[in-house]
Amino acid sequence: MIDNIKLILPFLKFESKDDFYYLQILQRKKENSEIGSNSRVIKSYYITSEQYLLDRYDEIKKLCEVFNARAMIRLNKRSFEKVGFKTMTNLANTMMNKEYSFLKASYDRACGLGNNDSEKKWILDIDEKPSDNYFKHLAKFILSCEPIRNRDILQTIPSKNGYHLICLPFNLEKFKLIYSEIDVHKDNSTNLYIP
Repeated sequence: MIDNIKLILPFLKFESKDDFYYLQILQRKKENSEIGSNSRVIKSYYITSEQYLLDRYDEIKKLCEVFNARAMIRLNKRSFEKVGFKTMTNLANTMMNKEYSFLKASYDRACGLGNNDSEKKWILDIDEKPSDNYFKHLAKFILSCEPIRNRDILQTIPSKNGYHLICLPFNLEKFKLIYSEIDVHKDNSTNLYIP
């Protein structure tokens, strides 16, 4: 069981009523071979405050346990206004393509497509438990990439088989020359809860 609520809460910054964080309960094919696709959404949440998340956290954990799923949250905040306009575009395109059965997914698709965060957070997906030396070398290398800042590495979030290293954007070309095996996600979700 992985419960990262204490690591995730400091990332959630609510500066206006337009801000929210996008959370999904996802079943993955890796753990549920019968679902047919790579993943299936059990439920989506639009987190508007820290208290909103805490009030629903027991429900989120229960859904994960019942459906053998995981709670995944995007750490780059969303804007209700921008998501609304993107939803309208998605609806128009879906109807123009006569894909009417996909209309209901237009809002969640819009939530997944764009963020509204002034301080973007990237996720480095490390699929193994690295040694302390490996992690220190990786952290030092990231801190040497442009732009140089004091706090590029924000947090290490445990996953089932490794870690998600949360950091600020940096020179990806320089990084990929040395660490080509590490996937860098510019706006993906990280693990909040895995039963």
